[in-house]
Order: sequence, then structure tokens, then C-alpha cells
Amino acid sequence: MQTHFSLTQLADATVQEADKILRTCVHCGFCTATCPTYLLQGDELDSPRGRIYLMKDMLENAAERGPTETHVKHIDRCLTCLSCMTTCPSGVHYMHLVDQSRAFIEHHFRRPWADRLVRAVLGRVMPNPRLFRLSLIAAQPAKLLLPLLRPVAKTDLVKRLVALLETARPPASPTPIDRPGLHAVPVGVPVVKRVALMSGCVQNTLRPDINEATVRLLTRLGVEIMVPPAGCCGALNHHLGQEAAALAKVRANVAAWEKLLDQGCEAILITASGCGTTVKDYGHMLKDDPAWAGRAARVAAAAKDVSEVLETLTFPAPDTPQPLRIAYHSACSMQHGQRLKTGPKALLEGAGFTVLDVPEGHICCGSAGTYSLLQPDLSQQLKARKLGNIALTQPQAVATGNIGCMTQLQAGLPVPILHTVELLDWAYGGPKPAGL
Repeated sequence: MQTHFSLTQLADATVQEADKILRTCVHCGFCTATCPTYLLQGDELDSPRGRIYLMKDMLENAAERGPTETHVKHIDRCLTCLSCMTTCPSGVHYMHLVDQSRAFIEHHFRRPWADRLVRAVLGRVMPNPRLFRLSLIAAQPAKLLLPLLRPVAKTDLVKRLVALLETARPPASPTPIDRPGLHAVPVGVPVVKRVALMSGCVQNTLRPDINEATVRLLTRLGVEIMVPPAGCCGALNHHLGQEAAALAKVRANVAAWEKLLDQGCEAILITASGCGTTVKDYGHMLKDDPAWAGRAARVAAAAKDVSEVLETLTFPAPDTPQPLRIAYHSACSMQHGQRLKTGPKALLEGAGFTVLDVPEGHICCGSAGTYSLLQPDLSQQLKARKLGNIALTQPQAVATGNIGCMTQLQAGLPVPILHTVELLDWAYGGPKPAGL
């Protein structure tokens, strides 16, 4: 793709990066075949290729007019599922381009007041475990208003409020996993490695049993686990274009985690694939900060999805092989963001489960972080499509590796949706997951 940035613009490192990414695109259109929003809308501007044109126009003409409503509308509709990056034969790094464009919009476009309010609240509350817990508690009595709100959900603000209340689950009770410290292996079990477990924010508020299962399973297999203080990875703010807030969280995490790496941790273990995609990109996010670039790159290189660590371990025979039919839903952040496609399925099969591929498995379920709250119409269409495809497999349970997908899909499923590690913990001596 030909670009027309001025020499003055190209003096900016972020513009140089955008120019390089844009020039990689050859307009082939392969990305349109796998883009969920193009699949639903049939609008070129709601495809990756169309959005690339919009981002090019927006960034090139920043000095004259900045972002327009058309730019913002269609860039906002992007799920950042990254299916286009898996498909692209030219290696266009769409993720970095859209992240840069969202930050640009945040700084140069004044949204309607309701939009600003919703985004500010989401960016402040969801990454903060304490505030998020309180908001979920407050949402429970407010859900009584849903029968009154649904019939009048015509405006974006009311639609978002309905989506928020419909997806709000009561917070789980805090567990010992919430507290920092070392989880040692059982007596008599040789230590094979030590890792740091990212406790996170949203997942540990909604489903702390995921990290509990992780600690139980890994310690039985000889892995010592160090848990640092809870903290958000920065992904929520980053995808909202709130770069200052996101980078503050990134620096705080890098400072905390590099100490654990110095203490012998071989990896930073992440059980939410959405977080993993962001943490693995820390080196890029701080590449222009000389004081932090090398430190962030070290942390990013050490970040591993829990399935990656489990693949390196030796398992005993399953205590009682479970012949359950498990539909495996590969989160976009897992298969497109981190390019981890076969490992989780192989682990489940090795534990005795029958693993089923979901039709259209490359298409997003519509969760995408805060997308289900900011774009409820498109999100619900994708959710219905995903639920229909899961139903075709006739599973007894659904497995996935991302809390966002679990929250999005659980209300529409007649069977439980569980984290992969919960099923593995059960198969190798842990308790039976709730709902099975």
C-alpha cells in the first residue's frame, strides 16, 4: 500500500511504525474471509482491509482534520480478534496498527458524553479488583430492572446498560490464591521448576477457582508457584486507547515480575489468554522507553500460557480417565494472538477426554474484552452464532482458556464451560469442577 506521510510526520517513531505496517498490505482481501464483523455487516469498512484504509487516511491527515465519525465508528467495531493476522499472507501486523489508531482517537476525538462516561468507568473499574467486586455486588439488585429496560433499549447507552447487567455475575469469594506468596510442592514431590502466577483482575474476581486448579495441578507435578500482588495486565485500558493508564500498569508489572525472575522463576504463568497476548507484547509496548525497553522485553519473553508450561511436564496416567465429550473453544487471543492451536487440545486428549472441534472455530464469540459492553448488538450476533456451532458438537462440557469467552458464553450453554486447566486438574487427582 502506498503511503503519503510527510517527512515531519515520519520523524515520529509511531508514525514510522504505522507507515511500515501500512506498506506491508497488498490489498489482497484474504482478511475479509475471516473477519467476523465483515461476515455480519458485509461492509468493506468493517473488514481489516477497509479499516486499514481508514487508519491510513486518519493518520496521514491528522494535522488537517483528525479522526472523523466514520473513522471512529468502524475502528470501534473491530473486535481485535486478530483472525486477519492469522490469514494474512503478507504479515501485516494489524494488531499494532489498530492499537496505535485507538490511542490516537482517544487523544484527538471528542466522543459523545455517554460514550466517554462508559469508557471511563470501564477503564477505571474493571482493572481494579476491589472496585470490580463492588460493582458486581451493586449490579445484582439492579438486574431487577432488566424487564423494564429491555423493551426500551433503543439508544446505545441503554443497550450497553442492559448488556452490562445481563453479563454481571456475583463475585466469587476471595481465596488464598488472592494472597501473594509461595505455593510449595507436596512433601516428597521433587521440584522440577519454579514459575510466577499472574493472579490478574477480572478472572480472579469472577473465577478464582481457575487459579486454584492451576496451583493444585502444577504443584502436584513438581512446580513451585510464586504469586505476586494482584494487578491488571493493562489490556483493558490498552484496547480502550487509554495508553497512559495501560503503560502505568505495564511498568508496575514489569517491576514486580522481574524481581521474581531474579529469584529463579523460569516463566510468568498466565491463565487468561487475553492477558497473555498483551503481556507477550510488553517489549513492543515499551520499546521507545530506554529505561524500560529491555526490562519489558525480558518479561515478555518469560510470559507463558499455562498450557505451554504444562506441555513441558511429565504427567502420570490419569486417575480415572474421563470419557466426556468436550467441545474445545479456542479463544481468539489463544489461536490468533498467541498462535497456540494444538497444545490445549492435546493436553485434554492425553487426560482421556474426547475433544471436539467447534465449526467456524476461527470466528470470535463476540466477547473481546469490553466489546460485549461497547458493541452489544454485534457481540450478541456473534455469541448466538458461536452457541449454535457449539451445539452442533453435542458436548457434555465446553473447554476454553479465556475468562472473557467463559463469561460471554456461559449463560447460553446447557452444559458447563470450564477452563482447560480445571478439567486437567480433575483428571489428574483434583476435585470435580462445579457443574459437571
